[in-house]
Amino acid sequence: IEALGRVDVLCFDKTGTLTEGRITLRRVSDGATDEEIGALGDGMRAVLAAAVRASPWREGEGGVPHPTDRAVLDGARRIGIGPHDEVAGLSWVAEIAFEPARGYHATLTRHADGLLLSVKGAPEVLLARCTHWRGAPFDGAARRRVEAEIERLARKGHRVLAVGERPASDRADLDDERVGRLELRGLLALADPIRGTAAAAVSQLHSAGVDVLMVTGDHPSTAAAIGAELGMINGRGVLTGAELEELDDEQLAAVLPGVAVFARVSPSQKARLVRQLRKANRVVAMTGDGANDAPAIRLAHVGIALGTRATPAAREAADLIVTDDRIETITSALIEGRAMWSSVREAVGILVGGNLGEIGFTVATGLFGGAAGLNARQLLLVNLLTDVLPAMAVAVRPPPGVSPDQLLTEGPETSLGSALLRDVYRRAAVTAGAAGAGWLLARPVSTPGQAATTALVSLVGGQLAQTIALRGRTPLVVGAALGSLGALAVVVQVPGLSHFFGCRPLLPHQWAIAGGTTVAAAVAELLWHGQQPRPVRRTE
Repeated sequence: IEALGRVDVLCFDKTGTLTEGRITLRRVSDGATDEEIGALGDGMRAVLAAAVRASPWREGEGGVPHPTDRAVLDGARRIGIGPHDEVAGLSWVAEIAFEPARGYHATLTRHADGLLLSVKGAPEVLLARCTHWRGAPFDGAARRRVEAEIERLARKGHRVLAVGERPASDRADLDDERVGRLELRGLLALADPIRGTAAAAVSQLHSAGVDVLMVTGDHPSTAAAIGAELGMINGRGVLTGAELEELDDEQLAAVLPGVAVFARVSPSQKARLVRQLRKANRVVAMTGDGANDAPAIRLAHVGIALGTRATPAAREAADLIVTDDRIETITSALIEGRAMWSSVREAVGILVGGNLGEIGFTVATGLFGGAAGLNARQLLLVNLLTDVLPAMAVAVRPPPGVSPDQLLTEGPETSLGSALLRDVYRRAAVTAGAAGAGWLLARPVSTPGQAATTALVSLVGGQLAQTIALRGRTPLVVGAALGSLGALAVVVQVPGLSHFFGCRPLLPHQWAIAGGTTVAAAVAELLWHGQQPRPVRRTE
């Protein structure tokens, strides 16, 4: 919780956190034109059938683990397309499963005319392995045309996949070296709707001084389009994993402030980003769900595992597990962390401000009255009654009557800076004033011992009244304050205890004086506090 309250950089993957996590197949392209999934012509249906063959479609193998593969297979199934379209008697031979570092999924299948190699993956990976398109060499103008189509689809916020196939030799094994000399069949455009509340959450985090970065494996244009829609870009740029790999640590440190989106990054590059942000004295939170994300999650000050899809490795590495994957939940956790700093400021203000007031009153009465208003035992009694239970009750209860936006302005820099000094000085002045007023008002109608005891009750009552007035009338705080007042009344009025602490039992009019100064302290605290600004977090 303490680290959450200090976070000033929050690194998100896009899928399922900023978006709804419902990836669906929207459009199919042959590399030049595209059609909606519900209105595909024969040519586009052939492209989608090839994409199905390039997916983990094996019959009888249970569920498909990767959401992108599920989206492709579900989209094809809805319009009646399967792996056997165009190719009769198809049977599975071998496959290379998708991995982020590899960037593609490949299958080797057998049909009546021999073996068929089908590959689906990131366009920049697959296009480099393609040698033909539409029966002609895939170079020059043809490559530029396909790249323009990829860019067009990506700028609309689509996740783009490329699909390639070729006949294969009779070798039944499959490795990376064999995935090449493909003919580009076409492109798939998938979409994951942005959460309706994500833009507001990002804006709220920005206003709290938290830099929100998108760290994703998606195409840079796709990531940039979504980042712009969420208000994350703000004049900053996009850095790809390939570009990041070309930078040394010093160069990366120089460009980091100007980047809002990191696209096509690998898990190892995520870990490097966390290390670099920490070197820049940023307090980093990193989200992730895969086993490969565990190093970055562990390196962050606050590692966040996205619970519904997190692997055991990611969960073990994380400090916080978000069971619904929503950015709003992460924001709520951050608010709780900031609220802790608000409670710390108030508890420290109670302890330090009250003690300063006690010291000020004791010194002042010693200078102007010839003897200190409080003796050592009474000072110890005051600390026991005002600093132990009431301060602890304030520290552990949530800040009452404070909006989430206000709590997000809290944190170590703001809560323990000028705002804390204001709290300390205000409490010290009101505490010393209440005690001094009780002492002065009681002197003409009391013995010196009774005047000093009236000042003691005014001092304790004034501090407890301030605690209740501003720190919340919660049952815990009120109960702690009333318990302390009851204990004080017992000490003052019981002869043996009163004598032990150097007090004198008070008469009704002396209790009335102490009660009046107590109420005055609460009113002064409310009026003074109302004229002071809330802490403001500096934003870059």
